[in-house]
Amino acid sequence: MRADRLVSLVLLLRQHGRLSATALARELEVSTRTVLRDIEALSAAGVPVYAERGRHGGFALLPGFRTELTGLNHDEALALLIAGSRRGAQAFGLGSALASAMLKVVDALPESHRDTAAGAARRLLIDPETDLLSRRLVAEEVPDAIVAEVRRAVLAGHRLRIHYAAAGQTPKWRTVDPIGLVTVRGQGYLLATRSGADRTYRLSRISAAEELAEPAQRPDRVDLDRAWKERSTRFRTGGDQVTVLVRVDPARREDLVGTALAVRAEDTDADGRLRLEVTFQDPRHAEWALWQLGTNAEALAPQWLRDSLRDRAAAIVASYESQPES
Repeated sequence: MRADRLVSLVLLLRQHGRLSATALARELEVSTRTVLRDIEALSAAGVPVYAERGRHGGFALLPGFRTELTGLNHDEALALLIAGSRRGAQAFGLGSALASAMLKVVDALPESHRDTAAGAARRLLIDPETDLLSRRLVAEEVPDAIVAEVRRAVLAGHRLRIHYAAAGQTPKWRTVDPIGLVTVRGQGYLLATRSGADRTYRLSRISAAEELAEPAQRPDRVDLDRAWKERSTRFRTGGDQVTVLVRVDPARREDLVGTALAVRAEDTDADGRLRLEVTFQDPRHAEWALWQLGTNAEALAPQWLRDSLRDRAAAIVASYESQPES
């Protein structure tokens, strides 16, 4: 995310007038060597950064420096910052040009909004797992009103109430501390914390949202790229996984465990059936695996899985109880 950092560097110089490489490195949370490389990149992009030597020296912008770009409002500039701060330009060797363009976007804003727009852009992440040429163009359908309310809470740093339906569960109201928004392959996610624990919510499962007045409990700085990588890794290794207690005909054991992620316990009932504790990737995977075995397997727990399989079987029975149309 070098282009983001270059814009932050210019904003720091504009705000403080002159800063040493050490001070810039501390503010940007990078090494002084990285700062020196970024200064060179800015110079190559036409940004007039100069060095002052001596005990109280450092780097500064030429007095009165301002780029030329007009006509953008806050939301338009924010949209361009978000779109321009990702990997596409880096992949095609346009990093310096991107930094210059992003600086012009920031300069197009009223002075009171520059820092907030640059900071807000870091709360929104587009396709961190795909490159520019492989992005899906079809996005999940999420009502604009819900997305707007969630986005407002994320950018304002306020707590958020959402009516959310987790996989295999009934919708519930939750109050969360929003951290950022991520879109991956056309699917949107809200990264948040709830009671101090990390939570990731799929936007398409939010049926209502309400921004609250109280401030969110969250860090001032966030690296969404890193946060998403950590959370998606946890998701793939355990996020929506479900553990099911099953009774199964011994002859069909391999059919069941062959599609499961893990088998933690195994015992034999009085009637000779095996009792297994099996882990599946997600609720839909669990329902599919049990349904394939018909009466050769019975889910004992969790209750939502039993209810789902019962309702599915009842729907088929009902369809065969009625007379077929002639």
